[in-house]
Amino acid sequence: MPEASRIMPYRVLFLFFVLSTSISTNHACKEADHNSLLSSFNTSSSRLNWSSSDCCHWEGIACDADGRVTHVLLPSKRLQGSISRSLGSLTHLSHLNLSHNLLSGPLEAGLFLSSSCLEILDLSYNLLSGKLPLFLSSTYIHILDLSNNQFNATIPSSFLQHAWNLSSLNVSKNHFTGQIPSSICLRSSSIRVLDFSNNDFNGSIPLGLGNCSKLETFRAGFNTLSGTLPSDLYKAQALHEISLPSNQLFGHISDNIVNLTSLTILEIYFNHLSGALPLHIGKLSKLKLMLLHLNILEGPLPPSLMNCTNLIELNLGFNRFDGNISVLNFSELDQLIKLDLVSNHFSGAMPKSLYSCKYLKAVRLGGNDLEGQIQPEIVLLKYLSFLSLGRNRLTNVTGAIHTLMRLESLRAVVLSYSFLGEELPDGDAMIGSGFQNLRLFSLSNCQLRGNIPVWMSKLKKLKVLDLSSNRLTGSIPPWLGSLPSLFFISLDNNFLSGGLPKELFSLQALVSEKPSAQTDSADVELPIYTQRTNETVGELRYNYLSNLPPSIGFRNNSLSGNIPIEIGRLQNLHELDLSINNIVGSIPDQVSKLTNLERLDLSRNHLLGGIPASLSSLHFLGSFSVAYNNLQGQVPLGTQLQGFDATAYEGNPGLCGSPLPNKCQQMNTSDNATKNMEDEHDNGNEIPWLHISVALGFIVGFWGVCGPLVFNTSWRYAYFQFLSKVKDRFMALGFIVGFWGVCGPLVVFFFN
Repeated sequence: MPEASRIMPYRVLFLFFVLSTSISTNHACKEADHNSLLSSFNTSSSRLNWSSSDCCHWEGIACDADGRVTHVLLPSKRLQGSISRSLGSLTHLSHLNLSHNLLSGPLEAGLFLSSSCLEILDLSYNLLSGKLPLFLSSTYIHILDLSNNQFNATIPSSFLQHAWNLSSLNVSKNHFTGQIPSSICLRSSSIRVLDFSNNDFNGSIPLGLGNCSKLETFRAGFNTLSGTLPSDLYKAQALHEISLPSNQLFGHISDNIVNLTSLTILEIYFNHLSGALPLHIGKLSKLKLMLLHLNILEGPLPPSLMNCTNLIELNLGFNRFDGNISVLNFSELDQLIKLDLVSNHFSGAMPKSLYSCKYLKAVRLGGNDLEGQIQPEIVLLKYLSFLSLGRNRLTNVTGAIHTLMRLESLRAVVLSYSFLGEELPDGDAMIGSGFQNLRLFSLSNCQLRGNIPVWMSKLKKLKVLDLSSNRLTGSIPPWLGSLPSLFFISLDNNFLSGGLPKELFSLQALVSEKPSAQTDSADVELPIYTQRTNETVGELRYNYLSNLPPSIGFRNNSLSGNIPIEIGRLQNLHELDLSINNIVGSIPDQVSKLTNLERLDLSRNHLLGGIPASLSSLHFLGSFSVAYNNLQGQVPLGTQLQGFDATAYEGNPGLCGSPLPNKCQQMNTSDNATKNMEDEHDNGNEIPWLHISVALGFIVGFWGVCGPLVFNTSWRYAYFQFLSKVKDRFMALGFIVGFWGVCGPLVVFFFN
């Protein structure tokens, strides 16, 4: 019996081999299908290996028992050109996958007229464009994926009129317009996936989704949809995911949402939803993601929210929620990894129950009205990587830093706008082994006193340091230049003095063309929001630290001395702000070596000399100012420096040329004037004999000829009487003209 059981599997395998061989060898590819395939694809420009005479053995092709082509599966084969109408001749085709290629152009109107057996059509990730055909003829179509193309116009209402068995429709990431088709659920009760996201759909979400009894996924985010959430949406009780971010939806979230007990993903962020969260939201116990940030939701959080025990990420930031957050029992959310409640109106202390969420990696409670100190129990969050508690009424900065140093996983700490007026703790031995993984540290806008602490010199993985808008004194420590990963420094608006240390211009992350600061992409668990100094732009969002512009900001301090020529080493620097200081000397030519510079502000210092013409090589410069210095000379010609507004140069009386209103004198005129002034100065004590002799000769000649005619009336009368008797009038006229041409002006001059 055991021996028979060992032999049986081999007999089954042998039988299967014989049957499959007979099927594949006895029925060769039909000639019509063979020709249709050859005329449909350009095998020379693709990766296709179609050398066999039997198309049923070609790569990506499968046939039925009669040798008719049923499957064309050619994803990622570098196919180019348009989709040939010849494919429509494959009348037995059931599976067509041409995804991830370079196919372009529209789908021809009659392409699928004969494809009545088509079950799966996947044309995603191509360059297809134009309108969709009026309809698909196949009533067997199950999966239709047209995502990631360039289709436009509206989806014809007749396009899916025969799709009785459709289970998945994905038209995301195109340019479709108009309203979302309203009758899909009426035609097919088998729909499980509807994805309309990342298009240009407008109008309201149509009614009818409640008829999709099997609908599991509904996505229509990143459109311009408006109106309220349709009431029958809450009837689709099989829903696992509702994803409608970045639209213009408004109104309340209905209490009926608690009927969707299978829901695991609810993301309707960046809309205009208002009102409170449903009181019994906790009935959605399977929820894993709740992303409702960037709305205008309000009121306290319902206690039942803590019954959503499968939550992994909860983001309710940038709303108007209020209430005492410390009364909520977060210990029930033992699967929670990310909690973001930034920019609301919560009060109370940081809830101690939060420290029971042992898997927490990211906590952001900034921009509320929390008070008190950071409790020592926070060290229980051993996986905590991101902590942002700024813009609250926290106290005891020394205790906070001592406590947080014990969290070895911390990579980002943001404590800005807190600990107002306290003293920043210093001390070389303070840090111990803490903060060794820290990438971002922000204590900005706290009005902290003291120096830049020396313990920061041990933060060898630090990339971003923001100590701006405090009351820090002393000099900029040279050891900042020894931090190998540091590429973003903001010390704006302090009372720092002294010169710019040369060591600072050896920062490895700013010297290297491919800095180590930009090699680690997944370095923050939540996005970073920054506000630019002296800019009209609002807050900027960065999903990765590596997206922050490499920059040095020392604006509004009391720094003095020259700009070191070593500044030319920082070839990866994108922004440099040394404005409102006491820096002297000239602008070094080496600044022109900062070829990636996008923003340069040297205004309100005591800089001398001219603007180096070499700055014209800064082709990426988008913001520039040298206003209110003592610069002189011409703004360099023919460069983008002349494209900036005149305010970039104002307050420098010695500067001239476009875009300033005062024009520069031409160089040649200036040289001649200088030369003449020098000649006059050198020859001022010599007697001008040449000038005197010329003047005397002119006087004698004039009065010798014209004098008697001027003073003696009888002579003058006789002279003109003589002329009147001349018979040749032409000669007389010529003589008179000649005479008065010589003597006339002198006579007039004399009588006048």
